[in-house]
Amino acid sequence: MFKRASYFKHALAVLVLLCFIPEALSQTKKIKRPKSRVGISSVDGFVKESFDLYEKVYKYDGYAESGTPLEDEDIDVLEDALDDVSLLSDNAPDILSDLDGENILKQGKATLQINKAKKALTYSIKTSKELLLGERKNKEDEGDGTEKPSDQDNDEELSNSENKSDDNQVGDSNNTTNTLEVLSKFDFVPGDKLIFYDDFSQDFIGDFPSKWNTNGSGELVKINDDSNKWLRLVSGRNTRYIPDIKNLPEEFTLEFDMLTKDLNNKTSSQSYFQILISDNNSFDTGANFAMAEIPLCQFIDRGIIIENNINGKREIRNEIQVDIREQINKRNHISVAINNQRFRVWINETKYVDVPRLLPENLTMKSIKLHLRGMDINKENLYVSNFKVAEGGIDLRQKLLSDGRISTNGILFNSGSSNIKPQSFGIIRQISQVLEQDNSIKLKIAGHTDADGTDDANLKLSKSRAEAVRRALIDVYKIDGSRLISEGKGESEPVGDNSTAEGKSENRRVEFIKQ
Repeated sequence: MFKRASYFKHALAVLVLLCFIPEALSQTKKIKRPKSRVGISSVDGFVKESFDLYEKVYKYDGYAESGTPLEDEDIDVLEDALDDVSLLSDNAPDILSDLDGENILKQGKATLQINKAKKALTYSIKTSKELLLGERKNKEDEGDGTEKPSDQDNDEELSNSENKSDDNQVGDSNNTTNTLEVLSKFDFVPGDKLIFYDDFSQDFIGDFPSKWNTNGSGELVKINDDSNKWLRLVSGRNTRYIPDIKNLPEEFTLEFDMLTKDLNNKTSSQSYFQILISDNNSFDTGANFAMAEIPLCQFIDRGIIIENNINGKREIRNEIQVDIREQINKRNHISVAINNQRFRVWINETKYVDVPRLLPENLTMKSIKLHLRGMDINKENLYVSNFKVAEGGIDLRQKLLSDGRISTNGILFNSGSSNIKPQSFGIIRQISQVLEQDNSIKLKIAGHTDADGTDDANLKLSKSRAEAVRRALIDVYKIDGSRLISEGKGESEPVGDNSTAEGKSENRRVEFIKQ
């Protein structure tokens, strides 16, 4: 949260002072405070406090423009405001990570409001400094970067669009946001043949999950009001966590959610979370392996480490210089794609690792191993959930063109809703590329659910999810809507066993069928 006791003290001082000062003379291009809330507490708090401070600075700027000198009290308040606005600016939230799980329209609205608040803060910092130095007189027309930024009220348009739409809407064609731009370029494509899935729904809290093995310890936990069960990993020099997979294909993808808690500025520089692909199912690394280590250190910038061993000999070890300290403190979705020797890693929608020859050539890899090291297990925690491994992840475009249809469970939605999760856009992007290449192609998009819930509810949900995918193709990728139709099948055409987590995951799918 951005509220601090000092803010209330300074805000009260400013309000008392401003009650006795007349309105400033005419000013132009004032940034307008957003009229509606986003509904996300961290975003709404940041925007409110940003504009509270901005309006105080803006009013003092009016005095400078009108030639009214600042009194000593005014200068004291401005100095306090400058301290507060600088601190608030430093604590601006990371949009993509803070908005994870929200629908696309809400992400877009929040992005616009945060960008507007950052613009207000930039103006406030610069103007406060110039006012305190006596450099802020008659600069409006000098073209030196001190002119007050204009405001287009895009957030009002997006808000109106959001109010008129339902959960099926993924975006508004007139309001393409930074968030949608990132999603439209996301290129991870999950495999289409499920090998392993575990959301721990069939295990009890406090137990170690039945479909995993370890040489250390760990337990399933619930975290606050989150509906997921999470596997808490224990840090150890050689402790590893291995899902029950016997052999891995040459082409596969791995996805899971990762959550850290209580990392702080003292978190060790040697604290890493390792994802390792190995040639054996034992607890050692194996003679042939490839791995990526995600840094958890907070007090210095540590990069992502990549390493391999080929026939017992290390050929690659390198540190990719990226600062993800803020990012790693939030809930993240990790995606890994293995295509023969190629090894790629995404954290949320950003690709951090792409090494063309990290794995050994022409050798079947047998296991995925997770490893946590360097963490103080009495204070710090790391959890994983929704662990999914699938064969494929190659190129759905050729398959759709050659077979005339594809079925995928890689398009994910928030539980019980039609809000598409951001990590699903790699598949939707490939579908759009097929449609862009051949303008004659028309597609039917069919949604399917598992058997949880009533028939009627599942039919309605499957229809809305298929329509959400259709709207994503239209709104994000600008495909002509007349070329797309959507329908829902509910739970009527299962391909897996609805009594197991894997079967349910297989049944929650979207089909694309050439017409």
